[in-house]
Amino acid sequence: MKKFITVTMLIVLCLALALTAGCGGPEEPAPAGEQPAEGEAAEEALSVALILSGPANDQGWNATALEGLQNAEAEFGIETAYMENVDIAATEAAYRDYAAQGYDLIIGHGYQFGDPAAAVSADFPDQYFMATEAGASTDNMASFVMSCEQGAYLMGMLCASMTESNIIGVVGAYEQPSITKELEAFKLGAAEVNPDCQVLEIYVNSYTDATLGYEAGMSMIDQGADVLYHVANQAGTGTINAAVEKGIYCCGNSYDQSSVAPENLLCSTVYKMPIVITTAVGMVKDGSFGGGVYHLGMTDGVVDIAFNPDLLSVIPQEVQDQIAAKQQAIIDGSFEVPVIETPTK
Repeated sequence: MKKFITVTMLIVLCLALALTAGCGGPEEPAPAGEQPAEGEAAEEALSVALILSGPANDQGWNATALEGLQNAEAEFGIETAYMENVDIAATEAAYRDYAAQGYDLIIGHGYQFGDPAAAVSADFPDQYFMATEAGASTDNMASFVMSCEQGAYLMGMLCASMTESNIIGVVGAYEQPSITKELEAFKLGAAEVNPDCQVLEIYVNSYTDATLGYEAGMSMIDQGADVLYHVANQAGTGTINAAVEKGIYCCGNSYDQSSVAPENLLCSTVYKMPIVITTAVGMVKDGSFGGGVYHLGMTDGVVDIAFNPDLLSVIPQEVQDQIAAKQQAIIDGSFEVPVIETPTK
C-alpha cells in the first residue's frame, strides 16, 4: 500500500513540473544584458544620419533629402538624425561627429560633401558614407549622382519658348560640376528652340543667401531678362522673389516650387531624393553597399519636371508637346543631354 502511494505521488509531482516548466525541467532566465529587444531578435535598428547645406524646410534641395530620410525611416524602421545649415568648411567635422556616435550610414547632400566623406570613411571602415552629386568613392563610401542636367535642358527649352524679350537668365549657387552641368544644359535647351535667345548667367557663391539670389535676379531683369531659372538651393528663392516683384515668369529647381510663386512659376525640375536615399539604405541593409559612383536620371524615375497646373494654360500647347517629346526621348535613350561641367561663358 505504501509503495502505491509513493508511486502516485511521484506521478503527480512530474505532471506538476511538466505544466509549469515544460519538458526538460525549468528554464533559467537569460542574463539581463542578453535579453532581446522588444520586437526584434538580436539585430539592432540601422541608424542613418543626414547632413544638409541649408535649412530642411527650404521647399527645394534640402527638403527633398529630408523627405527621403523620413521615407527610409518609415520603410525600414531605422533610427535617424539630421543636421541643417552645415557650411562647406564644417562638412568633414559633421561626418566625424556622426561617425563617432556610431551611425551606420552618414549621408551628405551635395557635391561639396564628396571629398570629406571619402576622408572620414578611411577612419571608420565598419561604417558607410555617402554623398549626393559627388564623384568621390572608397571601399565604404559611395556617390549617388542625379542626372539633373536632363531637367535643366527642358527648363531651357521652356524659358526660351516663353520669352518675349529674347533674353532669359539663370542663377547658379557655386561654379562646381554639379551645378555647372545644369546651367550648361539650360543654355543648350534654350538654343535648341530659340537660337537667337540670349542667356544671362550669374553664380552667387552661396547655397543659402536669398538676398544674393534676389540681387542676381534683379540684375538680369534690369538687362532685359523676362524669364528666370535658378540652380541655387535656398539662395534661388531670392531669384524667384525678384521675378514675382517684377511680374515676370520663372522656373523652380529640385522640388515643385509652384507654391512659392503660384502666379509666376511655370515649372520646376524635380529630383526625387527619396528614391535615392531609400535605395542607399536598402543596399546597406542587404549588404550590397560598396564604393562607386551611381548615376540615376529620368529613366530611373529620379529626375522629372512638374508644371504649375494654375499656369499651364499660358504655355502654348505646341511648347508643351515639344517638351514632352524631348523628355520621352531622354527616357527612352534616343536623346542624351550632354554633361558639361566647365562653364562656357
